[in-house]
Amino acid sequence: MGAFGAHALREQFDASSMQVWHTAVEYQFWHVLALFAVVVLARDCVLPVWRIAALSFIAGIILFCGSLYALALGAPAVTGMITPLGGLCFIVGWVALAVAIVRIGPR
Repeated sequence: MGAFGAHALREQFDASSMQVWHTAVEYQFWHVLALFAVVVLARDCVLPVWRIAALSFIAGIILFCGSLYALALGAPAVTGMITPLGGLCFIVGWVALAVAIVRIGPR
């Protein structure tokens, strides 16, 4: 998404839209890495909290990043009301990941 925004959309975006796009890309990047960590750490453990973490990160990426991408592409401002829900999903994901790591203890 970063390369697409930087190359294909650069001419269509003003500075504000490019910043919104960049924020979406950055949050997507970090939370995909977090999702990858969940998958790697949970492969030998079936605690339900792993599923909560994974689903929360996925929902956060869709809601938070998706709404920012939509706003950058010109969606109505009301679309921004979705963004905090995605942020809440990210918080739930991080808390669930922390709980899961504490529960599995040192390996």
